[in-house]
Amino acid sequence: MRIAILLVFLTSALPAATAIHCGKLLDVRKSTVISKAVILVDSGRISAAGAAASVTIPAGAASIDLPGTCLPGLIDVHDHLTADPRHAGYEGLGISVPRSTVTGVKNAGATLRAGFTTVRNVGAAGYSDVALRDGINAGEVEGPRMLVSGPALGITGGHCDNNLLAPEFGYREPGVADGPWAARAKVREVVKYGADLIKICASGGVLSKGDQPGTPQYTLEEMKAIADEAHKLGRKVAAHAHGTQSIKDAIRAGIDSIEHSSLIDEEGIALAKQHGTFLVFDIYNDDYILAEGAKVGMLPESIEKERQLGKLQRQNFRKAYLGGARMAFGTDGGVYPHGDNWKQFAVMVEWGMKPIEAIRAATTDAAVLLGLDGQVGSIEPQYSADVIAVDGNPLEDAAVLGRVKFVMKEGKIYRNDWAEANHHRD
Repeated sequence: MRIAILLVFLTSALPAATAIHCGKLLDVRKSTVISKAVILVDSGRISAAGAAASVTIPAGAASIDLPGTCLPGLIDVHDHLTADPRHAGYEGLGISVPRSTVTGVKNAGATLRAGFTTVRNVGAAGYSDVALRDGINAGEVEGPRMLVSGPALGITGGHCDNNLLAPEFGYREPGVADGPWAARAKVREVVKYGADLIKICASGGVLSKGDQPGTPQYTLEEMKAIADEAHKLGRKVAAHAHGTQSIKDAIRAGIDSIEHSSLIDEEGIALAKQHGTFLVFDIYNDDYILAEGAKVGMLPESIEKERQLGKLQRQNFRKAYLGGARMAFGTDGGVYPHGDNWKQFAVMVEWGMKPIEAIRAATTDAAVLLGLDGQVGSIEPQYSADVIAVDGNPLEDAAVLGRVKFVMKEGKIYRNDWAEANHHRD
């Protein structure tokens, strides 16, 4: 009798299926829009999806009505959730690791509510991104699914070192490692402390002091050692690389993705295609840096570097796209305010992509880069129930992706503006 009662209790305690009724459903693989569609969610996963007539809804299932267009949760493969643009330049020297973690909690919520259910965090102080990821996974913090790198690896005095302090302070970023064996050791160290991937700085950068974006930093030999060690430990490598030579060296070294890719040339595009390397162009934040950078304390030299680099990066984005390179959606969130990730879609379309191609860069293609293909990035049976809905048709206007009204991650609802509006009307 007790066993029977227990079985009845456990059965009733199981999460009921939920039927999401979408005005339209975007199939990102087929580039088609299905009208009057249903997504069936059970235990945090999608069990069926398609035209309403083709989906059998079980008795007792909960129902959600979404008049907009449903599509998979979006993915940003280049983000810094524990960073904030207001902490630019010398202002950043006053931000502790605990404070940046608190900032990350705020930004994680804003990013999730903007429809980004998965984020690859590429560089954070003191493993603050590891703490944030673990808090999200434990259900203690609301935020996107995260893959994190911990501290980025770089050379002494390079883009991934901090050059704002005078020599007598003797400061050195924890990710600094010079030479192949020191770099291998640093890979092992960040993996030990929780990194899902390795982030390195192959060239100079824009927002760092005293270097130039086009200048090589890590050598080919050092990057080969990093890639070999990371892959041996089951980790992918993302390389910050603006410079032409650094991009090509990173590809030849076996790096998995090139971040920024600003000064890539035809040979670099051909190499990326040959090696299957992903290119990630953060082509929105040029607008923010030039318009707002001085107001938030970015160094004058950084703003000048961006002024010289931004248009070239966009032109090379177009060349890489037309050249058939693999591309994933990454925005460098933290350089601009979090939650505005969607603004890059319109810039990608302006510089050559079709809206569906920009969306694929942030769904199916991004999932492949992250090693999550078959788990996220599409609305298909057995995929995680990461579903968003927008007000309008994103295939007609990419700006619609800024009008997110519904967000579900792993079957849990984090935003439903339509339900709230109906509640207030009642």
